Amino acid sequence: MNKTLLVIEDNPDNFYLMKFLLEKSGFNIIGAENGKLGIEMAVQYLPRAILLDIQLPEMDGYSVAVELKNKKVLAGIPIIVVTSYAMPGDKEKAIESGADGYIEKPISPETFVSEILEFLPEIMEK
Repeated sequence: MNKTLLVIEDNPDNFYLMKFLLEKSGFNIIGAENGKLGIEMAVQYLPRAILLDIQLPEMDGYSVAVELKNKKVLAGIPIIVVTSYAMPGDKEKAIESGADGYIEKPISPETFVSEILEFLPEIMEK
């Protein structure tokens, strides 16, 4: 079973924490520090899920989500936005852009993995 997750996150501290928590739970983590690289890596590696920050250099996460969803090869790969954007309407904008889920930062180390697993039911059942 594919347990590779792509984390598109430009903040090294946020990336490290997510990577640490997810690897501890048996996931393989690959990372991209900007949206353009993230799209390229998604096509190359076909991860089980994509964790996507909104505030990224070069292109924002909304634009990245739209491009990811428009690629047939990536159809069915869940996109989970992990962001500090928590104003009214931000979650809706992320979902409209193509995201399947939305997690607010700062993430909770106690619940983060279980929040991700909600989008991966076949892994959760194992």
